[in-house]
Amino acid sequence: MKLNVAYPATGCQKVFEIDEERKLRIFYEKRMAQEVDADALGDEWKGYILRITGGNDKQGFPMKQGVLTNGRVRLLLSKGHSCYRPRRTGERKRKSVRGCIVDANISALACIIVRKGDNEIPGLTDSSVPRRLGPKRAVKIRRLFNLTKDDDVRKYVIRRTLPVKEGKEGKKPRTKAPKIQRLVTPQVLQRKRRRIAQKMKRRVKQREEAAAFHKILSQYAKEQKEKKAIKKESVSHA
Repeated sequence: MKLNVAYPATGCQKVFEIDEERKLRIFYEKRMAQEVDADALGDEWKGYILRITGGNDKQGFPMKQGVLTNGRVRLLLSKGHSCYRPRRTGERKRKSVRGCIVDANISALACIIVRKGDNEIPGLTDSSVPRRLGPKRAVKIRRLFNLTKDDDVRKYVIRRTLPVKEGKEGKKPRTKAPKIQRLVTPQVLQRKRRRIAQKMKRRVKQREEAAAFHKILSQYAKEQKEKKAIKKESVSHA
């Protein structure tokens, strides 16, 4: 079985090939999202705790969370479900998926390290991969730099240096920054006030139009009533 282990703290992941059945028994009959003590995998794994996040069986069918079986089932899947990507709007399809319980038919198992042990694992915990992009949302930038609501978030945006093109080696390096989402500025507040004012204006206009229509309608009804009364009187005199 292939064991694909990821360590979110460093951003690294590594695939381990494990052939011994006795080492893999710790994963059998465990469900997705359950935590497993990894001491049985070897001395370097002492103290490590892994969480099962998914896997594939020997035919390549993925494990699906919530399917409480160790076999394969066919489910009608739509947009929003895991193990399925719709190609058309509103499309549904019946797909074969593996249950969320691990057994001997699983060929690749994905896990993440929840708790690090005493020893370093080469290529997984001893090195780190820097994130290519920083946070984009204003709240997350504030949380990262421990800022208050009064601080200007725009000064703390993480900029990314673009690679230098051929023939432009001597020039100033270009940088790129993401557009901050959910940033509250005076312009945003002004637009909000404008939207509310327009909504109130429309409401007042609708009320005035409704009152004018009701007035015309009542006047028309009164005229019709008077016409009927005059017609009735003329018939009775005749």
